[in-house]
Amino acid sequence: MGNKVEITGVNTSTLPKLNGKQLAELMEKVKTGDKLARNEFAYANMRLVLSVVQRFNTPKENMDDIFQVGCIGLMKAIDNFDVSLNVKFSTYAVPMIIGEIKRFLRDNNSIRVSRSLRDIAYRALKAREELTKDRAYEPKLEEIAEKLDVKLKDVAIALDAISAPISLGDPVYNDGDDTIYLMDQVSDNKNSEEIWLENINLKDALSKLNPREKEIVMLRYYIGKTQMEVSKEVGISQAQVSRLEKTAIEQIKKSF
Repeated sequence: MGNKVEITGVNTSTLPKLNGKQLAELMEKVKTGDKLARNEFAYANMRLVLSVVQRFNTPKENMDDIFQVGCIGLMKAIDNFDVSLNVKFSTYAVPMIIGEIKRFLRDNNSIRVSRSLRDIAYRALKAREELTKDRAYEPKLEEIAEKLDVKLKDVAIALDAISAPISLGDPVYNDGDDTIYLMDQVSDNKNSEEIWLENINLKDALSKLNPREKEIVMLRYYIGKTQMEVSKEVGISQAQVSRLEKTAIEQIKKSF
C-alpha cells in the first residue's frame, strides 16, 4: 500500500524510474519535436507532480483535479525547459507545477471578498509587519488603524474577512499590474518552496552515496547515534566511521 497510489487512473507503482542519463537523452529528443519522447518524459516525471500535489491535500478540493492541473504545469515545464541553463529539470519544473495549481485554486475559489476590503487587509498586514519590526512586539489593532489613518472598525472587519473564509489562493491586493495573493504573505519556514526543493536535492544527493556511506549518514544524522555507537552497529572502527562520514558529507555538499 505504501508504494502504490492510484490517482486519476494512474498507478504510481507502474511509473518508470529513469536515471539522469536516460532523462537527458529523452529531453534531447523532446527538443527535436519527438512527441513520443515528450509523452514518455512526462510519464516518467509524474511522481514529481504527485509529490507537489501532496502539499495541496485539502478536503475542499478534488485531488484528481489538482493532479491533472499539476500535469498541465509539468507539460508547460517540459515545453519551456532550456537544456543550456545547466539546471536540473525537477528544480525548474516544481515551481511551474506549483504555480499552475495555485492559479487553479484561485480561479475556482467560490468565496469572494470585496476589493476594498482586500486592499485594507493587505495594507493592515503590511503595517503590522512594519510595526512589529520597529517596536519588537505585536502591535494592537488601534496602532495599525492609526498608522493607516483608517477607522478601527474597518481594519477589524477587513482582517476578519480574510482570517477564515478567504482562500490562501485568493488575491488580497491588486495595483493594476501585479496581483498579491494571501499565500504570498503568509510565512511558513517549515514548508517553504526553497526548503522543499532543498529536500528534493538532498534525496538526490543521498541516492548517490554507496550503501555503507548512506547507512552511516542515516544512523548519525537521522537517528542521532554517536560515531562510537555507529561503529559497534556496523562492525567497523570509529576511525573508519569518521572517515566515511566525512567523505559522504563532502559528496553531499558537491551535489548541492
